[in-house]
Amino acid sequence: MPRFHCPLPLTTGAELDLPAGAARHVQVLRMQPGHTITLFDGSGDGEWSATILQMGRSTVQVRVEAFHATAREASRPVHLLAGITANERMDWLVEKATEIGVASITPLLAERSVLKLKGERGDKKRSHWQAVAVAACEQCGGNRVPAIHPAMTLAEWTAAHPQADSADTQRVLLSLAEGTRPLLQAVAAGQTPVLFLSGPEGGLSPAEEALARAQGFAPVTLGPRVLRAETAPIMALSALVLG
Repeated sequence: MPRFHCPLPLTTGAELDLPAGAARHVQVLRMQPGHTITLFDGSGDGEWSATILQMGRSTVQVRVEAFHATAREASRPVHLLAGITANERMDWLVEKATEIGVASITPLLAERSVLKLKGERGDKKRSHWQAVAVAACEQCGGNRVPAIHPAMTLAEWTAAHPQADSADTQRVLLSLAEGTRPLLQAVAAGQTPVLFLSGPEGGLSPAEEALARAQGFAPVTLGPRVLRAETAPIMALSALVLG
């Protein structure tokens, strides 16, 4: 059954117009009144069945039917702080991280990031990545849409998130330095939230890595191979969420 993100108050029996994006998608699929679809509001609580009532030129009216408390979310929240990579690679990272079950993503304006985002351009990119995450949830069955936070430097992020404010979250840093521990040895078993930090192409600069360590990020490794900037976070997420 087709699934659509509908960030509106959803209650059984309510009749409402779908948001513009979802309405366009319904029309592209050539659905008709009487067809049944699935709606989710992105909170993660579950999903609703709904029936299409009317189709306008650019609007779709539906009636919300039964609620289904479907749980498809990861038991361990993993928050990703990722160095911004080239356009298509960052899109791919957001999409796949969402499919696996990432809790949130903060694009990092690292010293070695190829893509530099500021002002209006940064806002547009954030909106684009949020739309990528929504589409991934619609496809994979996820009912919680991960937040895509504004892009910022590591110094800005650490200033806004002092270590003392996240004592219940483990901070780990992907590092090529000698003496790092394997990821799953460094992270406690169970459902402890994890913040995973990784750099862009070329990795974090020495200054950025030093700042991260000073702010409680434990250096970890994913093995002897050097992975692409967009591949490493996906491998880590898979290990933490699905392992």
